Amino acid sequence: MITNKQIKELATWNRKAKARREDGVFLAEGTKMFLEAPINRIRKVFVSESFFATEACREKLNKTGFETVPGYVFEKISDTMTPQGILCVMERMDYTLENLLKKENPTLMLLEDIQDPGNLGTIMRTGEGAGIDGIILSKGCVDIYNPKTIRSTMGSLYRMPFLYTDELKETIIYLKEKGIRFYAAHLNGAVFYDEADYSADGGIGFLIGNEGNGLTDETAALADTCIKIPMEGQVESLNAAIAASVLMYEAYRQKRRKA
Repeated sequence: MITNKQIKELATWNRKAKARREDGVFLAEGTKMFLEAPINRIRKVFVSESFFATEACREKLNKTGFETVPGYVFEKISDTMTPQGILCVMERMDYTLENLLKKENPTLMLLEDIQDPGNLGTIMRTGEGAGIDGIILSKGCVDIYNPKTIRSTMGSLYRMPFLYTDELKETIIYLKEKGIRFYAAHLNGAVFYDEADYSADGGIGFLIGNEGNGLTDETAALADTCIKIPMEGQVESLNAAIAASVLMYEAYRQKRRKA
């Protein structure tokens, strides 16, 4: 039976990145996030009394075990307005830079101070679809285990390698020494994004900056090429997640054409 202490703990994990980090957990809510969750990372599953389990859910619940809680309790531990009735306590993922460089000629996304949880989740989800090999985040980025980010990934969180770096500049320099070429999305880009060659050997990294301020001058200066997405009308720039998606799929298109 769930205790008041557990209820408070779950609510704290939903709200506070520091608590999630210190306890090595995150919460994944909803049927899809449960079904796609790696069993070996599930610590505990809570379901509401009113939860309707599909056959696939029942099969997995039989393997993981679960605790049923009253509806009013589930509302307290849920982060959504209309809970689906299932929530998992998950062990955090653990990647190294080497994990992101395992493939030959990797495509990487490097994010500087992205603040919107939805943007980060969308970049991760789109990145999986476009076949990128990993995401590197500056320490100023929003917590990837933010409940809104997790929902936006639609399960890609479980499969897309990522890591935070305390020193983005040093990480970029290290990767350049490994042969990675960097392209910075920048309003003052020298070439349009679809004019650059992303298919050459060595691997590439896209630099995407903060939603309001873009890349810092220091980070943009490390790029091999600054690229821009052409705009019509009075639009000056795209949403960070949309811009990242455009670049990732152009790189994917070029790699498919080369293959």
